[in-house]
Amino acid sequence: MKKKSRNTVPAGKKGRAMSAFTGLSGTLSFLGGWQVCHNICLGIIALLSVIGITVVGMPLLFLTQYTVYFWSLAVLILVPTVLMYWRNRKCMSVKLVMFNVGIVIASVPFVDMQPYQIVFWLIGGTLILGAAWMFLKPKLANLRKQP
Repeated sequence: MKKKSRNTVPAGKKGRAMSAFTGLSGTLSFLGGWQVCHNICLGIIALLSVIGITVVGMPLLFLTQYTVYFWSLAVLILVPTVLMYWRNRKCMSVKLVMFNVGIVIASVPFVDMQPYQIVFWLIGGTLILGAAWMFLKPKLANLRKQP
């Protein structure tokens, strides 16, 4: 007969919490970027037009007033995600964490930082492309191995 583990937090709950923070961080981090918001609006307009509803303009334009708040919330959620990743690297994907950090850095919404925006885009874009490459590299290697 096996002894029960004395862990107070089951591994499943801990893993789900980490996954939730990572997913929530990635979900909210894109809200700071104008281009992504613009594409979401265009997607909503396109979906509504498929079912016969015509929308003129941008239905989510009011969200641009809140980009700093959305971005700040994304950073607040990203911080515990990164801290949890550093404590237990086995439970999270480094690619996903790196991608989320890149999105948050690339979408800095502050007006005072506008002169440095290109630097943020380069740093964030490099992290995003690095994470994408880390994700795609094994898949491309598998495609090359198959006859």
